[in-house]
Amino acid sequence: MKKEIAIIYDVDGTLAKGNLPEQKLLPDLGINTQAFWQETENLKKQNDSDGILAYMHLLAKKAAAKNFKLSPEIFAKYGSEIKFFKGVDTWFNRINKFSTDQYVIRHYIISSGLHEMLASTSIAKHFKQIFACKYLYDENDSILSPAVAINYTTKTQYLFRINKGILNHYDDKALNKWMATKDRPVPFSRMIYLGDGDTDIPAMKMVKTNGGASIGVFDPDKWSDSAHQDKIYKLISEDRVTYVAPADYSNSSQLDILIKGILGRIINENK
Repeated sequence: MKKEIAIIYDVDGTLAKGNLPEQKLLPDLGINTQAFWQETENLKKQNDSDGILAYMHLLAKKAAAKNFKLSPEIFAKYGSEIKFFKGVDTWFNRINKFSTDQYVIRHYIISSGLHEMLASTSIAKHFKQIFACKYLYDENDSILSPAVAINYTTKTQYLFRINKGILNHYDDKALNKWMATKDRPVPFSRMIYLGDGDTDIPAMKMVKTNGGASIGVFDPDKWSDSAHQDKIYKLISEDRVTYVAPADYSNSSQLDILIKGILGRIINENK
């Protein structure tokens, strides 16, 4: 059986610009994006709640107030229209060519975005598993409540799920059951994690500390923004990432060469 190398991605700001609902969903709801995220922040603080749960609650509440029914079908429609960074559409097939007789490359998403949207994107078929936030629906596909919320610390849980080969949200018993390191399907040393910011820091640090590679990517169009530069500076100075690169996934881009080099190193070190 081939050994697996896992490339794990955040999505918002990593594979696509900004937060995905900002591309079309929030504008179609007539919601100012800056005001929406500020209201989410206020709601989180006022109720001492998780920020992702606050966001999911507020999105559902505002849509209901406008008689705009959010459902799996509607989320799928918006997911199918998501635009990604340059080169993403051809990235996976190019990277998969680096699989060998001994190693197979597989791709995963661990995201605080909405699963219903991500599973309907043009690139969804390339992922072995998409771990993302989910709503719980009634028999009429109306939202009842959030069902899964993935925040900055729970992302590390999903690294362990990949590590142990437990590719679901619900099976806590299997996740917490002892498994010898040598028996785990995907050791951290064969993981590459791509993220862009604060919600990825614990996951990036965990992969890096355990022998894998973490890459901080940044939107090339925002490089002149001092706040954006400061975020990248901190990722490096605080030893959260192994490398940084612009979010350009084109053939022969910095990120393309970097990932291929890491794959080559993993393969060569384990011959």
